[in-house]
Amino acid sequence: MASRAGTVALPQDLVDITALLDAYFDVTPDLGDPAQRVAFGTSGHRGSSLKASFNEPHILAITQAIVEYRGRQGITGPLFIGRDTHALSEPAQNSALEVLAANGVTVLVDARHGYTPTPALSHAILKYNREAAPGTPQADGIVVTPSHNPPGDGGFKYNPPHGGPADTDATGWIADRANQLLENGLRGVKRMPLNDALAADTTGKFDFLSSYVDDLPSVLNLEAIRNAGVRIGADPMGGASVDYWGEIGERHQLNLTVVNPTVDPQWAFMTLDWDEKIRMDCSSPSAMASLIKRMAAGADGTAAYDVATGNDADADRHGIVTPDGGLMNPNHYLAVAIDYLYRNRSGWNPESVVGKTLVSSSIIDRVAAGLGRKLVEVPVGFKWFVPGLLSGEGAFGGEESAGASFNKLDGSVWTTDKDGILLALLASEITAVTGQSPSQLYKGLTDQFGAPVYARIDAAASREQKSKLGKLSAADVTATSLAGEEITAKLTEAPGNGASIGGLKVVTENAWFAARPSGTEDVYKIYAESFKGADHLAQVQQEAKALVDGVIA
Repeated sequence: MASRAGTVALPQDLVDITALLDAYFDVTPDLGDPAQRVAFGTSGHRGSSLKASFNEPHILAITQAIVEYRGRQGITGPLFIGRDTHALSEPAQNSALEVLAANGVTVLVDARHGYTPTPALSHAILKYNREAAPGTPQADGIVVTPSHNPPGDGGFKYNPPHGGPADTDATGWIADRANQLLENGLRGVKRMPLNDALAADTTGKFDFLSSYVDDLPSVLNLEAIRNAGVRIGADPMGGASVDYWGEIGERHQLNLTVVNPTVDPQWAFMTLDWDEKIRMDCSSPSAMASLIKRMAAGADGTAAYDVATGNDADADRHGIVTPDGGLMNPNHYLAVAIDYLYRNRSGWNPESVVGKTLVSSSIIDRVAAGLGRKLVEVPVGFKWFVPGLLSGEGAFGGEESAGASFNKLDGSVWTTDKDGILLALLASEITAVTGQSPSQLYKGLTDQFGAPVYARIDAAASREQKSKLGKLSAADVTATSLAGEEITAKLTEAPGNGASIGGLKVVTENAWFAARPSGTEDVYKIYAESFKGADHLAQVQQEAKALVDGVIA
């Protein structure tokens, strides 16, 4: 932990917005450098104009590639587009509009000229496609956001008609075509001036906020929150949910305070993350230090709010702060949310499964078993939850990085992308209905199922070693025990769907670890957990590193 972690940013920590925007328009990427080519990770293409990895040529090429992908797939309905509060998001959205309009694509932009959370865009796509007459062309969308990344970053995500993140087949084709267009000097990219694009007959408006906020009673028991008078403190953290929270409180008559309505592309009000970078990670105690401090008990011994919440810049992640427990570990809150929802959603399919990523806590496995529900464990990436959420067969999907969504009260789909606003409001519903905070309920779960200790560490690895890790088979691992326990499973494919995990997971009765290569750094990540305490976890981590290093050497 860096010495200034959790302290308010200083002037030297702030990005130069003028330089950032100038570089977006003026810098041409060097395609001989892999870091400057288009590359889609689990959440779209990300980079910084100052590093020549997120510049106007990238966005023009990616958008043209999306247009051509839509044509290949027969997607001819409207394309919803929204942006978050990062400085690069507005110019990138404008660049995309220039290409979309020139290609004759019907585009719907925010009617309020504001910011659009990722879940609001997913909700809009699904609502349009659900309510459209049979045979009507399907809608899809683009979200311009790098999520919780630092202020100097930009991001660009494509969501096809199912409303969730595009799968690897789609993103692989789009990235390859975009790089081809870049290599050809953008020949093949259609474009028109921004003013003409905004005035085009194909460019329309859509009220994302009203569509989302007015539909919340279909997915949450807002009446219980209202009747219980739960005091909610909602911190948008300078992100796209800033106008949504005030409207949620007003329209649904909740006792809700928007803790900090400031929008600042430098995020000068933020406390620094663990590495002294500004990062809007609502699962990080350092980034959430201001909200945690607000929840400290006052002179009368009570906290300012019954529940306080934070969201990242595109509001697809959630952070939950309680008076008795402070900032909840995302895994802990997922376990509480699952236990509560499957006991309190009578309209859900009684056979619906519990979805989690394979690096999420195993207390979720035990909670699911206690509920009598099947657990479906998938690789990292929210896209794996899309089919279940659409069909109702997987009414909840969650991942360890504080991202989750769940279905409406009647079991139908709400969003197929992560929804941090939804999960934040659920904490208030849980408090209202049970009379206990989510952290108190988690303590009850650990009394029943045991208390896991969970951590993630990074270990150095070359590009060749990372590639080898991503291609491992279970047969490559010859060890039979881990930290004194017999190994019960060696996984290179997710048990829930048979998809490659791009790494390795090793399981024992009371512990596990998973190792995956980083997509952006020369490291691999070791996720590990033990139900036998911190010392046993340290032993698991030590042996995990030795085991992985041995098979990728």
